[in-house]
Amino acid sequence: MRTEQDIRDFIFLPVKGRKYLATIVAQEPGILSGIQWLQKACRTIGIQLKKSKKDGEKVKRSDIVAVFHGSAKQMALGEEELIGWISKSSGIATAAWKAKKAAGRDLKVVSGAWKKMPLPIKQIVRQAIVDGGMHYRISEKPFAYLDKNYVQIFGGVKKVLLSMRDLNRFTIIVQLKSERKRLLQEATLAARLGAHIIMIDTGKQGDIKRVDLVLRKRGLRKGVKIAFGGNIQIEDLKNLKKMPVEIVDIGKAIVDAPLLDMKMDIVKRI
Repeated sequence: MRTEQDIRDFIFLPVKGRKYLATIVAQEPGILSGIQWLQKACRTIGIQLKKSKKDGEKVKRSDIVAVFHGSAKQMALGEEELIGWISKSSGIATAAWKAKKAAGRDLKVVSGAWKKMPLPIKQIVRQAIVDGGMHYRISEKPFAYLDKNYVQIFGGVKKVLLSMRDLNRFTIIVQLKSERKRLLQEATLAARLGAHIIMIDTGKQGDIKRVDLVLRKRGLRKGVKIAFGGNIQIEDLKNLKKMPVEIVDIGKAIVDAPLLDMKMDIVKRI
């Protein structure tokens, strides 16, 4: 069976055997991520990576991110692939870093939206969140996250939480998406039945104060953390950190962050 010939093999015949030195350069400031995948891609292509910055490092505009050398065809293959492993993940890491900085010390920010990413890139996105200094899990302890579909499957907040009573070694988290009076009723019920974290996933910031107030009135706020999510932007953290909420989950604003612009240049023949 014949395989299609790569036209670059013909294009680069006159320079066969020559080696070239190239760099990847940041075009804007940000936080790096994806370096481990860049290293793996270099090995696969056969490019010799001389040096690179590390995941989690800050870069400025015009900073050299990586230096490498290889043949003409390897340079062409590298231009197609190498930047892709780091530019998008670095954009996510940069957004995560900005969110962490905006939240300050007392408000925990997480990004659980990596779970919605296609399986082949879940690990890359999750690592990028970590490289930006954010958490990708709502709790560091083992937990059971009872989302809206769990609640629906069991037939309500009460039934799903009662089914968790034997899982006392886990942090129990319940997601609430109801509105107005029903939201307050479900939050009260969740606190009474042992939920450790109540995730208000309505996107309405006013719900935070309403749930906090009803729990305090009933003596249920102690030992219960309030988390909040729903189309949160990094700019919203300025106001949210003044509110009675312990955890904010930022999704699209992190995982859909623009890529960190970079360029690859061949700097000389060696």
